[in-house]
Amino acid sequence: MPPFLAGRDAEKEEFVRLLSQEVVLANLVLTGLRGVGKTVLLDTFKPTAMSEGWLWVGTDLSESMSLSEDNISTRLLTDLSVVTSQLVIDRKIQNSIGFVNQPQLVETTLSFGTLAEIYKSTPGLAADKLKRTLNVVWQVLQHSGAKGLVFAYDEAQNLEDHAGKDQFPLSLLLDLFQSIQKQDIPFLLLLAGLPTLLPKLVQARTFSERMFHVVTLDRLGPLDCKAAILEPIQKESCPVRFNAASVETITKISGGYPYFIQFICREVYDVFIQQHVEGMKASVPVDEIVRKLDTDFFFGRWAKATDRQRELLELIATLDTSDSEFTVQEIVAASKSASLRAMSGSSVNQMLGSLTDAGLVFKNRHGKYSFAVPLLGSFIKRQSSQATL
Repeated sequence: MPPFLAGRDAEKEEFVRLLSQEVVLANLVLTGLRGVGKTVLLDTFKPTAMSEGWLWVGTDLSESMSLSEDNISTRLLTDLSVVTSQLVIDRKIQNSIGFVNQPQLVETTLSFGTLAEIYKSTPGLAADKLKRTLNVVWQVLQHSGAKGLVFAYDEAQNLEDHAGKDQFPLSLLLDLFQSIQKQDIPFLLLLAGLPTLLPKLVQARTFSERMFHVVTLDRLGPLDCKAAILEPIQKESCPVRFNAASVETITKISGGYPYFIQFICREVYDVFIQQHVEGMKASVPVDEIVRKLDTDFFFGRWAKATDRQRELLELIATLDTSDSEFTVQEIVAASKSASLRAMSGSSVNQMLGSLTDAGLVFKNRHGKYSFAVPLLGSFIKRQSSQATL
């Protein structure tokens, strides 16, 4: 967590507004490139929700959770049990869910074992089983004084359906919450992930556009960058002060991305302390910090690309629109004027697909592509210039 979260007040206010819904009609998708602070913002939402009387469950969604409907069901039941395991099921509810004359069931709380038993004993598909289980959870939960329950999942872009294997975990999740919310059960779904998340949701279920309010995080503006840099060191005991020139330099190098601001500030802070101890004049070692950022953040992602894919990425980095959006046609046109062998549209499409799988680019809903890693174009240009030395 950063010492100070700058520039996200509007997003926090939007989350509070969603919590104030009498009937949950809108859920939340939190999306943006890596480094914009999705996970950090998600972590700040939890105490906000709890202060408003909501319970909170969730975790990161790994690729394994998306392999099957059983996996995502187990994930949901496991997360639920964390907040329900101490809730006692009264006799009336036990009777309604068919636990009478089942002496083998000795648990009287909504532990994972109880949730799993309800799930397994319900006839039908996985969706039917989960709907009944969540219904029972709310029957018990509403007597605890909780306003509702937030299901929050990070890295949600890992979720997807697998039609070839007849497994639809993403569709299952969407159908489940739509059905539950139609019954006026206050369970709110919060998904955070890369920009590929929203197209996946809409592809799985077209009603996703109506089901979610989308908050897209972008880089910080100059004033918010300044606050993110200066607020953490506004303590009397802090031995470091940044002047206007240092703030401007850090802002420029970071591109306004919160992760990079935090990374660079830590490096600058450590350097300033060492320079002070050695009696040197304080200065920002720009080249050294950029080189370390390249090593720690970019090189691992760059290594995923083949030589031919790197040629394509280097070509994209030369486009005027490389920092925003680019098309296959623009890449093909640029290849004809570059000192590379011309690339066909089909080969560019194929490589962009592979680079999407590698997490280096993504395709938006308008059919255009963007770098999936912030400031990747600048990194590629640095690599190209070093290669020519």
